[in-house]
Amino acid sequence: MSTEANKTIVRRYIEDVWGKGDFEAEKEVIASNVVDHNLLPGFPSGLEGHHQFLVMLRNAFPDLQATLEDLIAEGDKVVDRWTNRATHQGELFGIPATGKQVTITGIDIIRIENGKIVEIWHQEDSLGMLQQLGVIPPMG
Repeated sequence: MSTEANKTIVRRYIEDVWGKGDFEAEKEVIASNVVDHNLLPGFPSGLEGHHQFLVMLRNAFPDLQATLEDLIAEGDKVVDRWTNRATHQGELFGIPATGKQVTITGIDIIRIENGKIVEIWHQEDSLGMLQQLGVIPPMG
């Protein structure tokens, strides 16, 4: 696939899957055997684990809005930088809803094969999110 086609897939992944919680889009853009190199403990591998995490996050932050800040592609890989804004309205990792608004930033490297996401490497500011929720005190 072309780099532009790959970018379209990742744009859909960020804006529709994460930004709108579109479960049909999730199945369309992610391979069933996707490898998440930063999978959290307790989640199964593949699309099932991705879906469980997406559902958990969307339940905790039902108003989540994802903004795609940057999108760079070369070969079969696409790098995206995103910002999520949301209100903590449901339990997240045992943390009861706080009603606080958070801004979370992150970067993904995504590999695409045959029109589907087959590998994901991601880093996001989880510490910053926990500080914004008041679970961890700010540093300093």
